[in-house]
Order: sequence, then structure tokens, then C-alpha cells
Amino acid sequence: MQRRSFLTQFLLASFGLALIGCSDAPTTKTPDANLGSAAAPGSSDSAKRIIILTNGNAPFWDAAVAGAKDAEKELKCEAGNLSVTVDRGDFAAETQINKLRQYGNATDVVGVGISVTDSNNEAIVDEMKKLQAAGIKVVTIDSDVDRSKNSDARFAYLGTDNSKAGQQLGKAAKGIMESANYAAFVGLKGAANAQERVGGFQQAAGDTFKQLDYLGDAPEGPDKARSNVRDALDRNKDLNLLVGIRSYNTPAIIDIVTQLKLREKTKIVGFDADPPAIDGMQAGMVDAMIVQNPYQMGYQGVRVLKALVEKDDATVKEMFPKHGEPGGEIYDTGLKLVVPDEGSPLKAEMFDTNTQFLKLGEFKAWLQKYNLTGS
Repeated sequence: MQRRSFLTQFLLASFGLALIGCSDAPTTKTPDANLGSAAAPGSSDSAKRIIILTNGNAPFWDAAVAGAKDAEKELKCEAGNLSVTVDRGDFAAETQINKLRQYGNATDVVGVGISVTDSNNEAIVDEMKKLQAAGIKVVTIDSDVDRSKNSDARFAYLGTDNSKAGQQLGKAAKGIMESANYAAFVGLKGAANAQERVGGFQQAAGDTFKQLDYLGDAPEGPDKARSNVRDALDRNKDLNLLVGIRSYNTPAIIDIVTQLKLREKTKIVGFDADPPAIDGMQAGMVDAMIVQNPYQMGYQGVRVLKALVEKDDATVKEMFPKHGEPGGEIYDTGLKLVVPDEGSPLKAEMFDTNTQFLKLGEFKAWLQKYNLTGS
């Protein structure tokens, strides 16, 4: 009897457990992040991304990364469940197109700042417009779309007035030499910033400056850039001015001019201040550099995207007080004209009042202040 009673109790307990296991009561299920499921405010699942997409991978962008990450920290993005990612391109338009599509398919991307590789590439513009239609905020930094046709593809542009920058470098060249046969070297010949810089340079340098060659190196980059310099010098024996349009072009020019021992007959000017270009100026190999502010491009790009995402109208109004008017969607991040510490014929009064004129030592002190190696 005792054995039968024990067996009965065991069977009843097992049956009870089975009933519990088959209960219709709801169970807790972890949301699938890839499906964009809702999550509690403040949880990691609710974090949204602001992405800065560069046109390529060059030291110029290191300063922009520093600015973007400083903005993420100083503007307290984390408190608003925002994070900042810098995604580097490879100078190919197709890469940017694919990345923009990926952002559109992601559920956590809320803002994109893009340096457009080719202002005339309609596929890039189309993807930017699709992002906006999906509610993702879009701005351009460093290199813009074709403003005459596609300014509606982004909220604003933050960066250099590239036509003005070209003019300032043209003024520098004109102050160094009265006339020149020159070659210009760039990454993407179709990029808006490249076209504007070259056009501005020629406009300010004037009719006594004749362009003999204009060569692009994208998507190959620095190795192709050096090859282009060598080819231009081989083809044009009377070249006496070499102009670097992208950040790594000036170091490429320095390398080849040094190898061929042509410095005495060749002047060198360029955009941006990669570490090798700074060292080159220190060594007497560069006559002038027009320097952008990629740190501010990264910082202010994150700032306006954060404001747009959070509907912070006061910040947007502060940054773009004339937005909606012609030119009101442009945020100028400023220019510096850098010359050697000794021996330059260039003076501050030769340039626009809002172009900061610096000797190399002063510029290096500015870099050190922001813990940068180039700009």
C-alpha cells in the first residue's frame, strides 16, 4: 500500500509539471535588433547612429574623425541614445552608393554626413534622397552635390568654400611667381570640390598661368599620384609649378621632385596639410599650403545632424540663420594659408581678411593645441 501510494503521488506530481510546461501564459521574448523592434528608452537596443561617410581614406580624415568623436562626447550624444560612426570610403562612387543603401536598410541609422565622391553621379544623389524620404537626416561635408541641380538631396553643406579656397591658393601662386606653366593633381576629377578648387585657382592666378596637365589618381590613390607627377614632368619639360589639389597630392609631388632633383626650377603649392607636407615645408620643399579645417567638418557635421534628429531648432537656426535663402545652407568651416617661417614673399594683406595667415611654426602650434598631426 505504501508503495502504491508513493507511485500515485509521483504520477500526480509529474502530470502537474507537464501542465505547467504546456501553459498558454505569454513568455518573454528578446526583440530581434535586425528587425528594428522597439526597446525600452535608455537601453542599448534603442541606440541610434549618426554616420560620417568619407570619400576616401587619407590622413586628412583623421582630423575629421577627431572632431566627430569630440562632438559625440562634448555634445553628450550618449545621453540621447546616439552614437557616432565614421565610415571611410575608397574614392569609388560605387562604394558610396552601396554604403548609402546599407544605411537605408538599417533600422538604427538616423543621420548621415557624406563627402560626395562625384557631384555628377546621379545614383549617389538618388540614394541620398531615398535616405531623406525614409526620415534619415542628410548633410554633406567637405565635398558637396551639384548645387545647381541637387541641393535638395541634403539639408546643408559643411566645409570649405572650395572656389574661394582655390582663389586663395591662386593668389599665393601669383605672389610667388608672375607667370607659370603648371600641372594640377587631384584624386577625383569629377568631385565638386576638385572642380571648384581648380577653377578658383585659375581665376585668381590669371592669364599668365597656363595649365599644361590635370591628372586624377582615384581610386588608386598615393601610388598613382606619384606616377602622375612623374608622367606630367616627363611630358612637359617647361613645367615650373606643381599644384596639389588633394591632401596626399602635395606629398606625392614632394617625393618625385626630390627624386628628380627639380626643386630649384619648380615651385610647389597645395591644399591641405598632411604630415609629410608639413615636414616638406619644414625642409624647404613647399612654398604655400591652403589648409582646410576637417576637424570642424567632423565636429559641426555631428552637431547639426544631432540637432536635426532631436528637433533642436535653436541650434539649427544658430548654425544656419539664413537657411532657405540662396547660399543659406552652407556652413563655412574656414581656411588657413600657411607659409614657411622664413623667406616667403607672401604677406597677410595679399589674402581675404577671413583667411587666417600663418607661418609654419604658428600652424604647428595650432595643431598641437588640438592634438592633431595634420589638417
